[in-house]
Amino acid sequence: MLNLTGKNALVTGIANNRSIAWGIAQQLHKAGANLGITYLPDERGKMEKKVAELVEPLNPSLFLPCNVQDEDQIKSTFETIREQWGKLDILIHCLAFASKEDLTGDFSQTSRSGFNTALEISTYSLVQLSGAAKPLMTEGGSIVTLTYLGGVRAIPNYNVMGVAKAGLEMSVRYLASELGPQNIRVNAISAGPIRTLASSAVGGILDMIHHVEEVAPLRRTVTQLEVGNAAAFLCSDLSSGITGQILYVDAGYEIMGM
Repeated sequence: MLNLTGKNALVTGIANNRSIAWGIAQQLHKAGANLGITYLPDERGKMEKKVAELVEPLNPSLFLPCNVQDEDQIKSTFETIREQWGKLDILIHCLAFASKEDLTGDFSQTSRSGFNTALEISTYSLVQLSGAAKPLMTEGGSIVTLTYLGGVRAIPNYNVMGVAKAGLEMSVRYLASELGPQNIRVNAISAGPIRTLASSAVGGILDMIHHVEEVAPLRRTVTQLEVGNAAAFLCSDLSSGITGQILYVDAGYEIMGM
């Protein structure tokens, strides 16, 4: 039986009730994990209020601001975890961003600043957070991130984000190699297209979803909770022998040639 009772889990990337991170947080809570939630702070505090109201039923014991472009906030987040929890068992990385103009048009016209921003937030942040989590995972642990098929295949209107996801997937492998001796496992879930705040920036997202529904072996796409179930599995002892892997949760779409 999947049981995360006694496990401390930090979940990043919840923006609203459509977020994949929200689906993951729900399933970790259901399995008994003690949750910490981070949010992206803004000047008016709108995101803090929105996320706080959403996650209230999950009764998180930590609720912290964490902008991964701010080294001080990352340091403060993990220092609070050390002080409040003593250890960390699970890190959920659901962070990605690219400017909308860098997702469309000719890839060769991607701006330098847009490229750097996409790679910093979507890829390097996994390296940053994993490095901060490492000394707190004193009893081993599980790190799970989110990727997409656009990291291995050219997908219309994905452009620089595809490069970021490719880098993310290689980061998973290098981190798994580094952290394995400490019994820290690092894996990624490659989810099928889901209508979220982040995916709304991808042109033709509804067409992509409809295409998957027509072509995938299960003749549908997946839900946030299905991705959450897979994440909970990867965070549990049931997956104790799995690390450095990309798990496709996409109704089987990835296997199809046409």
